[in-house]
Amino acid sequence: MFRGVAIVNLDAKGRLAIPSRHRDRLQASCESHLVITVDRDRCLLLYPEPEWEVIERQFAALPALDPTARALQRLYVGNAQEVDIDAQGRILVPQYLRDFAALDKRVAFVGQGIKFELWDEAAWQARNEAALNDSAIGDLALTAGLGSLTL
Repeated sequence: MFRGVAIVNLDAKGRLAIPSRHRDRLQASCESHLVITVDRDRCLLLYPEPEWEVIERQFAALPALDPTARALQRLYVGNAQEVDIDAQGRILVPQYLRDFAALDKRVAFVGQGIKFELWDEAAWQARNEAALNDSAIGDLALTAGLGSLTL
């Protein structure tokens, strides 16, 4: 499971260093082969390739004539790009994906269980601030059966 946040720098060529604490696990789980794609929240999703393949099969199983299913396939699978971790522990984030998520210099690398989210640092901070002030989150926790969760 990937968890935690690390702020990393994106270099001028679009290379992003994978936080060192995750590199060995990624090497072991996917031989450093990753898939990066867009998310509707305007961040990027980064998956170990085997985890992405499970999701890709789920997208492929959606009804081909359903316009919503096709839109989801185009968004997530159509924008997916294979990337490899290089010898220096970096990935090259394609320009169109950097543009999509407005990634500039400082990037929040956020562990989310089986995947990572990549956020512009300022956008990540704003998202966290909004969540802290969102009363609907508490309501959702109760309706989702998380009322007994102790944090």
